[in-house]
Amino acid sequence: MRKVEIDESSGFCFGVTTAIRKAEEELAKSETLYCLGDIVHNGRECERLKHLGLNTIEHDEFAQLRNTKVLLRAHGEPPQTYQLAQQNNIEIIDATCPVVLRLQKRIKQEFDTPSPEGREKQIVIFGKNGHAEVLGLVGQTNGQAIVIENLAEAEKLDFNKDIRLYSQTTKSLDEFRQIVAYIQEHISPQATFLYYDTICRQVANRMPDIRKFAAEHDLVFFVCGHKSSNGKILFQECLKVNPNSYQIDRPEEIDRTLLKDAQSIGICGATSTPKWLMEACRDTILSYS
Repeated sequence: MRKVEIDESSGFCFGVTTAIRKAEEELAKSETLYCLGDIVHNGRECERLKHLGLNTIEHDEFAQLRNTKVLLRAHGEPPQTYQLAQQNNIEIIDATCPVVLRLQKRIKQEFDTPSPEGREKQIVIFGKNGHAEVLGLVGQTNGQAIVIENLAEAEKLDFNKDIRLYSQTTKSLDEFRQIVAYIQEHISPQATFLYYDTICRQVANRMPDIRKFAAEHDLVFFVCGHKSSNGKILFQECLKVNPNSYQIDRPEEIDRTLLKDAQSIGICGATSTPKWLMEACRDTILSYS
């Protein structure tokens, strides 16, 4: 008998769960609700909420709105978004993740605090360029923060200037530690280096959990939207321990030929993957049995 198991630790993180709950509550009492950007990097969940009445808009459309309600997703927004909302009488439903909100405040405080003796200071963010969360973080520094995506980009920093290092909340803890070690090794004795581990542990702790889960099965389906940064990282963790792992976006993408010799099948996903979608994948697999 084939066993199909859904990873209990996979699925929405706290921030995404809260954003979706706020959207559903608002849609239950309001005909019109806009969301600035995809509420979650999962096409199927966005489709579900669209049917409930959620209108996803981008920043250029947001600038044209007046006298309405707009939900800000878990990723957070730069200060300019709040200023524009105030000018245009837009009511903000703020679903920014508390972890992201704390990080924004820390970076703004760092930016507003001059270095001792007037030395130049680089505020550096380890994150994905153009990612919604990173744009919100860079916005706390009037666009002056330096974004690095990997260790190779860290090598291009000016080590004669003070460095303050932060991280996007969903980045790899191991990569962050490598960057910290490299900067510590190369920073000038005349400059100072401080780093702040701002990676969300609810996300970081999923890496060892998902490795353990993937290793326990003959075949793994990792369910994730193609836009998910966190999903890309977690899927690679699956592949490290189980090369028989496949990323899919929906049940229709399940390749039946892969099921032939698999007695134990695991289904897991990213922090942007809804439980109902993983359950739909499980049901599809069982229907093929």
